[in-house]
Amino acid sequence: MVGCKPQVVPLSERIVKIWTANSVREGNSLVYTQGGATNLRPGYVNFKVELQTGGTVVFTDFDGTRFTGQWALEGDTKLALKNLTPQPTGTNGTIVFTISEFTDGSMTLTRTTASTKTGGTVNVYQVVGK
Repeated sequence: MVGCKPQVVPLSERIVKIWTANSVREGNSLVYTQGGATNLRPGYVNFKVELQTGGTVVFTDFDGTRFTGQWALEGDTKLALKNLTPQPTGTNGTIVFTISEFTDGSMTLTRTTASTKTGGTVNVYQVVGK
């Protein structure tokens, strides 16, 4: 149809899927690449951020620990995981990521605070969705 605008699906709907690690940087060090044979931290094969309709999140860290809580977007540039239980160490139950390079199949998440679990590094996760 001529003159019709394509339907724009908001990020809050496009982001609802299961995201797994494709590559991870802890500080300046590349520690994980999906399928890599010499990963410094092979446990990132467990890393998963499952964003569900209705705002529920199931977050699985590289050590296999599972957290449940709520997720929310702050604009189109921040993803907040809130009320996580059990509370990840040093987070008060909240982890916030800056979103960059978003497509329907991948995005880059950068933690806004250092992770005590990885030695105080700010981590960057290039994730893929399914």
